[in-house]
Amino acid sequence: MVAPSILSADFARLADEAAAVEGADWLHVDVMDGHFVPNLTIGLPVVTSLRNATAVPLDCHLMIDAPDKWAIGYAEAGAHNVTVHAEAAADPIMLAKDLHAAGALAGLSIKPGTPLEPWIEVLAQYDTLLIMSVEPGFGGQSFIFDVLDKVRTARRLVDTGHLKLLVEIDGGINGDTIEAAAEAGVDCFVAGSSVYGADDPARAVAALRSRAATVSPHLRR
Repeated sequence: MVAPSILSADFARLADEAAAVEGADWLHVDVMDGHFVPNLTIGLPVVTSLRNATAVPLDCHLMIDAPDKWAIGYAEAGAHNVTVHAEAAADPIMLAKDLHAAGALAGLSIKPGTPLEPWIEVLAQYDTLLIMSVEPGFGGQSFIFDVLDKVRTARRLVDTGHLKLLVEIDGGINGDTIEAAAEAGVDCFVAGSSVYGADDPARAVAALRSRAATVSPHLRR
């Protein structure tokens, strides 16, 4: 799966930019509040408008404080998957249940420096695990290869049946780094500048998907 990130899109033309990647599996929407991360992007009104402008499922990544208060609104607005940060959620287990009740998949994200092990029990309540391969808050950063150890651990837990979730990665994904991430066991790749910086974003999505599948046996099943 490839989820183009609109953080790298033209914010003045979001409907057109969404249409340019209609073949994508998900459309990744980075919501930043200027508190949990230093940057400020878009919020619920824009997500609601975007939901009405595209049929691509929205993958909302909430880099915000107090996600327990705000995340449900994104699910109710029609987001397919709503991801909150483990470092910010007050009650992540109840939050996952509330997101499910609101009709969305529930995702849990961890920063590059956050260990996976303390969250394994919590992840039993979640549908997706988003491992950050850059520090959250800004696009265009370089891929942090050390996080692939967490990907491998998560992949083992899924393959052995201890967890049932989709392993997602976000940050620095391009034609080169996607191979390492795929080999480690990622299911869904968030890609920003490598898609929206291409002359043909739809072709870039297809190329990334193909490149990941060629190196990862689990993606070819």
